[in-house]
Amino acid sequence: MVNHSCRLSEGILNQYATKLSGEEISFKVHYWGVNPRHFNNLLHKHSFFEVCYVLSGEGVYHELDGQYQLKKGSVFLSRPNKQHQILSETGLFLLFVAFEIIDEESKDDAIRTFNKLAITNKMFINAADDSPTALIWRALVDYTSKGGANEYSFISNMAVTLILSFRSMFSDEKQRMENQERLFSNRSSHLYQAKLFIRDNLSDPLRLEHVANNLHISTRHLSRLFSEELGESYSNYIRRKRVEEAARLLETTSIPIKEITDMTGFGSVHSFTRVFTSMMNVSPAKYRKKYEVNHEKRNFNE
Repeated sequence: MVNHSCRLSEGILNQYATKLSGEEISFKVHYWGVNPRHFNNLLHKHSFFEVCYVLSGEGVYHELDGQYQLKKGSVFLSRPNKQHQILSETGLFLLFVAFEIIDEESKDDAIRTFNKLAITNKMFINAADDSPTALIWRALVDYTSKGGANEYSFISNMAVTLILSFRSMFSDEKQRMENQERLFSNRSSHLYQAKLFIRDNLSDPLRLEHVANNLHISTRHLSRLFSEELGESYSNYIRRKRVEEAARLLETTSIPIKEITDMTGFGSVHSFTRVFTSMMNVSPAKYRKKYEVNHEKRNFNE
């Protein structure tokens, strides 16, 4: 029954889960596989990642000078361009997936982080049945083998989550600790909350200390978030968002410029005109006029 379920899952995954896209990284899956009686293969290598999960049986995995004893619950990573071999006298029941990053559809930081697996020294986990990777993998097989073939989006999300879990499973200890520190530091949450607060309160002064107090963090920490995460100062971000909102109002409404000045927190028309002109290379009045002309042309053509 397990063999039958895995075979059904294999067919569905190879049909519907070969191009996987996450928020920052995309993968090309070369194949999803299942082999209930894997004995020996030749010493070989390939140009992509391959991860295997042992459902049952015993054997040995060789990579370069390393030798690892395989048993139920073992998960191991074959790294690109590294010669490796699987041997078993009694047969191994294996699930496996082979994949590589689609560079042109992925962010540089995500590519660099994931590619660290190509040089990791931790490519074998002895007892992983209760790990997130194994739990997701078994859930994916179970779901796709029980009639979930029409839920393409859900299958894709599960599959990309599985592959992303390899990054944590096979990361060296130092890298894993760094990933956990980033995960639990609340940096992203604080920055996201700050951006929401700014967006919803543009008419207010938005002094650094006021926003920091609202988030219950220090001004130094908030300032560092903007410079390190967004690559710009807090004050520059505020100016840019004020100008972007002013431009939207000029494009889409007939609200007087004085009111737009107040709504976007510039304080005075003179200040608004100076900052807007500096960033947009055109005055607010001329900017609005350009869009009024475009609207008139569009209405005439209609």
